[in-house]
Amino acid sequence: MGSSKQLCKTLKMKVIDAHNAGEGYKKIAKRCQLAVSTVRNVIKRWQIRGTVEVKMRSGRPRKLSDRTARMLVRKTNQNPHLTAKNLQEDLADSGVVVHRSTVQRCLHRQGLHGRVSRRKPYLRPHHKIQRLKYATGHLQKPDAFWKQVLWTDEVKIELFGHNQQRHVWRKKGAAFHEKNTLPTIKHGGGSIMLWGCVAASGTGNIARVEGRMDSTKYQQILEANITPSVKKLKLKRGWLLQQDHDPKHTSKSTMEYLKRRRLKVLEWPSQSPDLNIIENLWVDLKRAVHARRPKNITELEAFCKEEWEKILSTRNERLLAGYEKRLQAVISARGGVTKY
Repeated sequence: MGSSKQLCKTLKMKVIDAHNAGEGYKKIAKRCQLAVSTVRNVIKRWQIRGTVEVKMRSGRPRKLSDRTARMLVRKTNQNPHLTAKNLQEDLADSGVVVHRSTVQRCLHRQGLHGRVSRRKPYLRPHHKIQRLKYATGHLQKPDAFWKQVLWTDEVKIELFGHNQQRHVWRKKGAAFHEKNTLPTIKHGGGSIMLWGCVAASGTGNIARVEGRMDSTKYQQILEANITPSVKKLKLKRGWLLQQDHDPKHTSKSTMEYLKRRRLKVLEWPSQSPDLNIIENLWVDLKRAVHARRPKNITELEAFCKEEWEKILSTRNERLLAGYEKRLQAVISARGGVTKY
């Protein structure tokens, strides 16, 4: 015998037609091979609601009201770094006791998901103004201009890779909104420090920095590596040196050295590693070196130099081909952080 939940609409209407024709419950049940109770329920539903369809059930009511859900969304918008446990405790303080997974499901329904917070430099208002000025001032520069830039930077590479992650509540496409990123301070630890330079035509010299890097040591590195790199990369007269605003780069003695050596420096905004193509190459270098699993500092340095030489010039060319997009991203963010 079938139940009313399993009946097709055609059979249900056959029951109704038989009932309207004056047949009794038992006769209809026997002819349609149904239980008498099933026939009775179908007919009763038809008489009360005018339909044989089963009414949709609402299920168990949600523990969190719409108002509470809006409150959770408001809290995560104000502070994306709050955890589901933090929110659960806030609800408990207001008399709403739910499991942490209930909070998570509520936020998921609102399009908010826990994601790793991207690390980006902390930008003050004057940093954003500088970045915006740089982006607008260099947006129309031709490719030939960027091919004459020698990009430089220092990086610390650990013997064993280091990766700290923090999560934030955010929606899709909001990874690089300032409130969803995790501010970082440059050179935050490592095993060896390297100085390197690149241009559109390839990689220049890379050198290990022994001990603490100061203005004097920085000038010594430039003295030993700039000229050989310029010759290797075949930069033409009028090439530009790119360097960030690290204190040792902008100290009085360093500025006098640059002037004495007649080195032209590219105008550069502070806190802008996303505008330096060498940062992408550092990522490539770390990935390649750590894949080789160096066992000690000596191997680490050797692997770094070997992998640096393996980087193809086509990689640099692709990075510079998309440089205009970086500048446009800075302009769109009004000097704020970008995805680069």
